[in-house]
Amino acid sequence: MNYGGISGKVQEVLLNLKSREHHEKVVDSLDLYLSYLTQGRFYKTDMYGVVPFKFVGVDSAYQVLGHPIKIEFIDNNNFDLSYDFGEAETIATQNFVTKEVKRLSVSQPTFKKRYQVGEYIDLSFLKGSVEAIEDTSIPPGKTYFIQYTSFNNTVSRFLRSYVVTNEERSPLLSVRLTNKNKAKIVDYLNTSIYILDRDQLEKKNQYAVNTINFIDKQLARVKGDLTKKADSLNDYKRANKLFDIKNETQQLSGKIRGYENQKENYEKQLMSYNLLKNYLETSDDFTSFPAPVIEGIEDGNIQDLISQMIRISSEKSKLEYSVRNNVSIFDDLNRQIDGLKKVMFESISSAKTNIRYQIQSINNKIYNVEREFSNLPESQQQLQAIEREYLLSQSTYNLYLAKRGEAELVKASNVSDINLLEPAKDTGQGRNARNLNIRYVFAVLGALIPILLIAFIVTFLDHKLHSPNDLKELSKIPLLGVVGKNQSENNLAVLNKPKSAIAEAFRAVRSSLQFMYKKHDIEGSKTVMVTSSISGEGKTFCSINIASVFALSGKKTVLVGLDLRKPKIFGDFDIDNNIGAVNYLIGQLSLEEITQKTMMEDLDVITSGPIPPNPSELLIGQQMDALMDELKAKYDYIILDTPPIGLVADALELIEYADATLYVVRQDYTKKDMLQLIKDKHQKGEVKNISFLYNYFNQKGTYGYGYGYGYGYGYGGYGNGYHDNGPKKASLLDRVKGVFRK
Repeated sequence: MNYGGISGKVQEVLLNLKSREHHEKVVDSLDLYLSYLTQGRFYKTDMYGVVPFKFVGVDSAYQVLGHPIKIEFIDNNNFDLSYDFGEAETIATQNFVTKEVKRLSVSQPTFKKRYQVGEYIDLSFLKGSVEAIEDTSIPPGKTYFIQYTSFNNTVSRFLRSYVVTNEERSPLLSVRLTNKNKAKIVDYLNTSIYILDRDQLEKKNQYAVNTINFIDKQLARVKGDLTKKADSLNDYKRANKLFDIKNETQQLSGKIRGYENQKENYEKQLMSYNLLKNYLETSDDFTSFPAPVIEGIEDGNIQDLISQMIRISSEKSKLEYSVRNNVSIFDDLNRQIDGLKKVMFESISSAKTNIRYQIQSINNKIYNVEREFSNLPESQQQLQAIEREYLLSQSTYNLYLAKRGEAELVKASNVSDINLLEPAKDTGQGRNARNLNIRYVFAVLGALIPILLIAFIVTFLDHKLHSPNDLKELSKIPLLGVVGKNQSENNLAVLNKPKSAIAEAFRAVRSSLQFMYKKHDIEGSKTVMVTSSISGEGKTFCSINIASVFALSGKKTVLVGLDLRKPKIFGDFDIDNNIGAVNYLIGQLSLEEITQKTMMEDLDVITSGPIPPNPSELLIGQQMDALMDELKAKYDYIILDTPPIGLVADALELIEYADATLYVVRQDYTKKDMLQLIKDKHQKGEVKNISFLYNYFNQKGTYGYGYGYGYGYGYGGYGNGYHDNGPKKASLLDRVKGVFRK
């Protein structure tokens, strides 16, 4: 097992592996306090892992300890259960949930009764059922014993025989266990590492979880307030027929908005200080501070305190690894860390007090400006007050939403620092081949080990997607299609080479989409949203070519650029981005004015237009609803090119408009951890009709048929006709990596 680096954390893991708490979790996970035995010539033999049945005990029941219960099978479905307590007047029992032990009086020293497999056994000291293991046969006349052992004694037995070793200044830990049953050794060691990995990741995620819980509480409150104020604003406008504000009102409003922007900045700082305080209270490792914690902290004194704490914590970690036996030298470092925390808490309190004073000062300025509204008509005064409250609530809600997204990304990107180099396995036992020439053996091993080690390291440290099969293993989200590497000079692959494999791949995607629309009874105008995790995965490339194949089939199609932060689609069509969707969303231009023609008769393009200061607000406004309604009335297919969902929340706001969502991933580029956010939302049912689109696929000469296959739901076609692309030969390194990925 590799803990990923030479540091004090290695010692921390070593102590965890040796702790009783850890072994209690392993024993509980495997139910190792229950033994399966057969009678040998001289003693009972442990049959763990090879018995054709299992005893499923009632969790809350008290089970007898130390006395074997005999199970003699008559046939596959019937068995005799019996016991003999001898002259014992009382027996010990244990509840393996609470771990409580109590003694019961023996009213019947001997017992024998026939049961069926699966029948509930209801005795005062034994409750459960004997269940057959699938695909196994129970030989008639075969006799077994089940026996419960005290939980504490079981843990102690494994703890004594469990050995963890760590060579000096090495990140490698070696774990070994001694037991008479090899299957039990294998399961125990592998489960031990699994539980260690799980616990370590949970600990790393604790801060992110705390942050998300805190923000969720704030979001619920602010969202309710925002909804009420939005309803109030709309109701007042309708009742008073007020849809415009005069110049004088706008000037006063601008002043107030300026003050409220200042107030919002101070509130952001206040939130950052609260997150920092929460991190100091909940974390026990200060060798580094997560970005969301220190973002917005402008106080130079606090920044200096954070630097000191990181330096001292790092020094402590190094000493924890190098100094194993003497812990007294850490007392001074712990006092320094505690002192810094105390000073930091005081500084945070002082900074928060100052921020609150600044906020109060701004509130006074806002109050003075509000007095100027007294000269305005009452209806405009009331409208302005309602609008200000709504905009303030909206800004606060977006702030919390952004912070939550940051925390979610931190949590999703966390991976355990523990790497399992070699799982435990039963390699069998055989005689030593003493007649072999040892020198030859070592020579062969000396030649193979470096090659295998290099290949292993290359593969093990690689966390990117390398084949469509990786997606199937990572997520239940279906794979709609696979697209090959673009060989064109621009993104117009379908238009430039209509007979290429990549063009056939996009036609397969089109067929799969049409099948999916039919399957879900989606009629009329249809919308496809294209997004990805991050920039560079080919989202815009896929949007352009999906729109192209629909247009070339004679369907009236429009490609809409809704990546308002980083517009792209205009360059490939030789059109400009001076006007676009932004101009429509702010009410400046009509749909006809922002729509631009392309070299394809049935394909129109709407670029994003000038970059706005508030893209998220524009995409959730009423104008977006109006835009989609107009597009659906005019076009057969609407292709939405949206921002990466892993970087900003804009794409999530647009999912409601999509009949189908394509999530683009790129071979050898997209990291597996990047998919955690969309996987979580899919599992929760927040996104529907979503599919993966695998881009930049290269088979590296394995088959020699180009790229374009239609995967996904079992529909779509192959692109094996009229291909312009030829197979590529894989490099030696690629072939070595491929062997280890299988």
